[in-house]
Amino acid sequence: MAPASRDSEGTKARTFALLGSAVFFLFAPGTVAGLVPWWMSRWQVHPPFLGMTFFRVVGGLLIAIGLVILLEAFLRFALKGIGTPAPIYPTRHLVVTGTYRFVRNPMYVAVVWLILGQGLLFSNRHLLEYGLCVWLVMHLFVMLYEEPALRRSFPDDYADFTANVPRWIPRLTPWDGRGNKCWLR
Repeated sequence: MAPASRDSEGTKARTFALLGSAVFFLFAPGTVAGLVPWWMSRWQVHPPFLGMTFFRVVGGLLIAIGLVILLEAFLRFALKGIGTPAPIYPTRHLVVTGTYRFVRNPMYVAVVWLILGQGLLFSNRHLLEYGLCVWLVMHLFVMLYEEPALRRSFPDDYADFTANVPRWIPRLTPWDGRGNKCWLR
């Protein structure tokens, strides 16, 4: 295949991946971290937990950071992995760059942070409980479906990745793909 033809094919695949990721973004995280919390809370602000504004600040930070991480991870899936987070159109390549150097599941972490952030910002205990339930469902999905599928699709690379990058609690330093050494010092 000629290089120009491969470039055109790659551009088409990335465009399709971007569109598929955008649609999935609206339906999955948009519903789980946006629509459902709105239904539950109508985004009404209540007096802060324990009367401390600190919880609102933490909630706002979780929302802001979670949104940035979620958008970055979705873009990285489409542009680097050439696929979507949707199981019907998975990535062609294992994504281990960007936020994936800190935590194996940045999309799920970001969605949970968005929900918990709203719970803290609006002082809504039900949103905090919902966030924990969402995390549990995601954890079960990762353990029972996603990780076994990734082990089959990318056996050597995924084994190295899982040995060096934690599933839920982000590393303090980014993994560089060569064990525990960090090239960003």
